[in-house]
Amino acid sequence: MGNNTPKGIFDPLPTGIQPSVPVEGYTNTWTHTPSQTLFKRPVTRTEATGPADLWRKLECGDRNLAQTKEGKFAQGALMEVSGRVLDEDGRPVANAVVELWQANAAGRYTHALDDREAPLDPNFLGHGRVRSDEDGGYSFLTIKPGAYPVPVKDTWWRPPHIHFSVLGPSTLSRLVTQMYFPGDPLNDWDRILHSVGDPAARERLIAKQLHPADVGVDYLGFHHDIVLRGRNATPEA
Repeated sequence: MGNNTPKGIFDPLPTGIQPSVPVEGYTNTWTHTPSQTLFKRPVTRTEATGPADLWRKLECGDRNLAQTKEGKFAQGALMEVSGRVLDEDGRPVANAVVELWQANAAGRYTHALDDREAPLDPNFLGHGRVRSDEDGGYSFLTIKPGAYPVPVKDTWWRPPHIHFSVLGPSTLSRLVTQMYFPGDPLNDWDRILHSVGDPAARERLIAKQLHPADVGVDYLGFHHDIVLRGRNATPEA
């Protein structure tokens, strides 16, 4: 850590929060994991805190994934995912760029690399981007994704989950993580979720379902806070 780096930004995370990779039976974790030991490079204040106002450079506003501009709804259970982006001291992170991507209700991504024989939904692209408000709040209206198999010899299934990328307050503080749904039986067998060794940290990857009386009749509600750093950090995934 350089002398000009704000204290604490790049302190090591507690043991068990970072996932243990590569994960057996998941090819991407092998191709995306460095083969050589990492080394620390001094970070300047500019790198640690900039570039400023990322939301001005990355257009935000794609909150509604569940409905096309023509008014057609995607297939699946409508739901709203909302929460707050927080720093290591529980303070809101305003103007963070929050990106979400996910599979459709059949468990298929709208992506060239996903060529499974599961149906695509012409009314669902599965990605959006918003900017957190002054209280760190964010929300997306979307549909609940489906589970899908991992095509390896010892086949296993990924439970319904949502991917998040959070950029804030700088590009170097980007967090890429996943959100799971409470009570799904596939959670117990998901190798990505269980690559996080600390049970309390794994629990922070699982959203809380809101009571229907607090949400209303239009969609299901899930709450998911994302903590960027510190003892209670949301694990990478």
